Amino acid sequence: MSSTPPDPGLVARLRAAGCVFAEDEAALLEAEPVSEQEREAMVVRRVAGEPLELILGWAEFCGLRIRVAPGVFVPRQRSALMVELACQAAERGTAVRVLDLGCGTGALGAAVAARVPGAEIWATDIDPAAVACAQTNLDNLDQRNRRVLLGDLYAPLPHGLELDVILANAPYVPSSEIGTMPPEARDHEHHVALDGGADGLDVQRRVIEQAPKHLAPGGVLVIEAGQEQAPVTASLMREQGLVAEIHHDEELYATAVTGIAVGIPG
Repeated sequence: MSSTPPDPGLVARLRAAGCVFAEDEAALLEAEPVSEQEREAMVVRRVAGEPLELILGWAEFCGLRIRVAPGVFVPRQRSALMVELACQAAERGTAVRVLDLGCGTGALGAAVAARVPGAEIWATDIDPAAVACAQTNLDNLDQRNRRVLLGDLYAPLPHGLELDVILANAPYVPSSEIGTMPPEARDHEHHVALDGGADGLDVQRRVIEQAPKHLAPGGVLVIEAGQEQAPVTASLMREQGLVAEIHHDEELYATAVTGIAVGIPG
């Protein structure tokens, strides 16, 4: 990105439209290799409320440029905590198998693959648009052992596959709160990637209940959660025999819960 300050007029337009990080967004828009006419069309879309990532066609996540697609959940910076926890777990073993469950763009799996040489990455999602997007992002790593499958949670995985790390950024917004979300998410991402049911934990419950059947001994389940929900998520893990721990990152405003499988998988 250029060190030249962005055009003050563009910054003012973005700020007036409610863009909190107007200077950063202006700089990104100005850095795009497009004509002035095309750039103006991009600005008009942003001022109208379309997510910047969709306008650019990519999102920065853990040092990677992640391809995004209409309707597919855009990776949030807070999810970098999940990547950090997954990499810590992966460093304890060899020939690591990682599952990005409900993968969206595949950003989590891609970020782990970029940091853990030789990791075997699996990814699943129920949304065909997400599967196509994730396949592109994992293919861009130019490495083998990357598989993206269409289906509900663990259903498309081959029988008997044991995983060392399961990353699950499952939807955890209560249904009644979807309408209060920022329009970038509410109006531009498929609700299946946002809606967690009455208390926000419907999908998490399914993820946790089935996890012991798929984790290798010592394997780790990593789930992003709301700060108030995390104790419930940890309790659900303990009910399934996992050793649960809650993690916070104040800088990222992030909360995640890990559950370690002990003994033989269920």
